[in-house]
Amino acid sequence: MEILGLLMRNRVRELREARGWSQAELGERLDVSRQTINAIETGKYDPSLPLAFKLAREFKQRIESMFEPDEER
Repeated sequence: MEILGLLMRNRVRELREARGWSQAELGERLDVSRQTINAIETGKYDPSLPLAFKLAREFKQRIESMFEPDEER
């Protein structure tokens, strides 16, 4: 993901797997497709702000702890 020239990384896969959920299960919880979850996890899709908040609520995390700049790339 790229925001203002910065690449982003996220912890969605890590958090999802820690709960034993499939991409399809997480998608159902958030009312999005499995493909959307896959695209977020692989950095091919930036979630909208409302979806980022839904993800944060589902995982009981702050958005900032889930999405952060990847300054190494």
